[in-house]
Parts: sequence; C-alpha cells; structure tokens
Amino acid sequence: MRYLLYYWPEIQGRGEFIRLALEDAGADYVDVLRLSGKASFSNYPDLKRAPYAPPYLVAGRLVLSQTANILQYLGPRLCLAPKDEAGRLWVNQLQLTIADWLAEVHDTHHPIGSGRYYEEQRPEAKRRTADFLAVRLPKYLDYYDGVLRRAERGSAGGGYLLGKACSYADLSLFQMVAGLRYAFPLAFGRLEQRHARIVGVHDRVAARPRLAAYLASRGRVPFNLRGIFRHYPELDSTRKKSKKT
Repeated sequence: MRYLLYYWPEIQGRGEFIRLALEDAGADYVDVLRLSGKASFSNYPDLKRAPYAPPYLVAGRLVLSQTANILQYLGPRLCLAPKDEAGRLWVNQLQLTIADWLAEVHDTHHPIGSGRYYEEQRPEAKRRTADFLAVRLPKYLDYYDGVLRRAERGSAGGGYLLGKACSYADLSLFQMVAGLRYAFPLAFGRLEQRHARIVGVHDRVAARPRLAAYLASRGRVPFNLRGIFRHYPELDSTRKKSKKT
C-alpha cells in the first residue's frame, strides 16, 4: 500500500514521528505537501471524517489523524509493534505518554497561547521552562529509564522499550532526545548523563540502516525556530542561582 502523509512541509513537528516509522520500515509513502511545495489542507480526501489538524495519513480508504492513532495503525503493519493485543496497547500507552511530554516541550516557548509570538510571552516562557527543566523533564526521563531497566530484566533481554525488539515508541523516544538536544543543549546535556539507557536507545535507532540514511538525507527537515523543539538561548541554562553569603 502507498501511504499519503499530510503535514507541514517546513517543520518536523508531530509529523516527524510518523516519518520515522515509515522510513525505518522502508514503506512506500508520499510526503504530499513536501512534494507539492504547497502547505494547504483544504481538500480532505474524506470530508465525512475530516481530521481536526495535521498530521493525517491516507491509507487506502482510511483517513487517520492524531500521531499516536496513526502509529497504532501503522505499528503492526510496519513490524514496529507486537502482534498480541496487550503488547500493542502497551506500545500505544508509551506513545501517548510521549505525546504528553511533547506538549510540555511546546509549552516552554508558548505557555500563554499558540497564537501569540514567543516574544510576547518571554517572561512566562522563562518561568515555564525553568519548571519543565527542573521538575517535569526529569520525571519523564526517570519514567522511560525505568521502562528500559525493567525490559533489561525480562526474559527477552534489553536494548529497547520492549526488550530486544524495536518499536515505534523507541523511534519516538529517539526523536525526543534529538529534539531536546537541539532545544536545550546545556540543560538536557547535563540531564542525559544520568540516563545512559535512553541515550542508548537514541544511538541504536540512529544506527538502524534505513533511518541512518534518512537522517543523513535532505528528506530530514532540520530543526528550526518554527517547530515544536526550539532553541532560545535565554531558556537554556545549567546555572543555578547562588545564595548570597
């Protein structure tokens, strides 16, 4: 089947999580708006089930929206999810938690509203980012580190979130690490030193042959200040306020 992916052509955003799965599997797909060069979502293939917002995927007669929903559909078909129902639900659960994590990353630079420029909410962004880096980000990292640690103790061995088998959730975890390295090189660089298992997933995913070729190609849109992961130097710091003596 040839899949049609519709997403903004100039950013990675939420669409990149789907691109990674399609690229890793060597699936036959068209990144429609990148191919056409026109960022228009006005003509939905199925108006009765029109998606709320991109990304969305056309698979035959199906029109699927929401990143986690699309990946849940693609996972078994691309050999990136278990065959059993419990396993598929577990991977979906991991992906949905990543979706929550990603939303918090977005809100570091747009804590008041997406319709306002970053420059209009800079003071609030600094406060939101400080809390994210100090409290929320360590909790997400500890959670996925724990998942990987438990997978290591399983009968199948470790290396990925499910053990030895790579899933679409591992590809998404790779994307989170790559994005956080771009957005917060100082702060995340300090935190990732304590999470070798997560860094290991990133490195193993990056070395998968098809993904390695994709990541080195022009098909991988560079991180930039229009996407979800944005690097604003004033938000990225490892410095702590010193107490006056």
